[in-house]
Amino acid sequence: MATYKQIFGSAVQNYTTNPDNPIEGQLWYDSTNGSFKYNQLELGAWTTGGDLGTGRYNMGGFGDKDAGLVTGGRAGTPRVAVTESYNGTSWTEVNDLNLARMDDGSAGIQTAALQFGGTPGTTVTSSWNGTSWSDVPATLNTGRFSGGGTGLQSAALQIGGATPSATAVVELYNGTSWTEVNDLNTAVAANTAGGTSTSAVSFGGSSTVARTESWNGTCWTEAADLLTGANSIGGDGSSNLSAFAAGGNPGNRVTTQEWTGGFVPVTKTITAS
Repeated sequence: MATYKQIFGSAVQNYTTNPDNPIEGQLWYDSTNGSFKYNQLELGAWTTGGDLGTGRYNMGGFGDKDAGLVTGGRAGTPRVAVTESYNGTSWTEVNDLNLARMDDGSAGIQTAALQFGGTPGTTVTSSWNGTSWSDVPATLNTGRFSGGGTGLQSAALQIGGATPSATAVVELYNGTSWTEVNDLNTAVAANTAGGTSTSAVSFGGSSTVARTESWNGTCWTEAADLLTGANSIGGDGSSNLSAFAAGGNPGNRVTTQEWTGGFVPVTKTITAS
């Protein structure tokens, strides 16, 4: 019978611990535990990040897990204008909103943002230039609140939301007008989103939903759940491969979860059947 080396041209290497940077498909022997291991790619997952300074929910989120921003929201009964900045490790409070607000969709970055919809089912869209807000002529086709918003100031998505019942409707903003595109697989409200108009992720929702869906610019695909289901989370991300989820309801949470989508390396142990 042919040996592993004869088949693959190299012998299985021995390690007392796992190799530092195993490549996809690599096989090795763990001499400490007396087992064979290999590396494969699997769907990404959520991990824990730094706590918010002010626990809250129903807030807007901008940026990415290494440079994020959350604004406004609700801390118990009152709406708040608090804004916090995230550096990938910890949160720092910066300048407040001019008006305490909640339940609206949000897209963009710290200096060029877009907010749309909100309680009680408005279609209004407002633009942020880094200093002040102004309303723009474009309005959502479906007035709603507590939906997930993401993207850029000139290319954004409004995902789901309440009308007041949960909806799967998704709308795309091109800098001039809103157009309805393919729906989510499951209707949801009080969800949060991250990414761009062509690569996005929606997560969480009403009744502490842990569901995550990924957008490729054309359609939605169900992905790995949040570590802990919640609704009205603050968060955003750069694509369907990278996002953060901070705070949320119930309980005015301070926890942060980080998303690495797509496929990531995972070490597996071979066991006898």
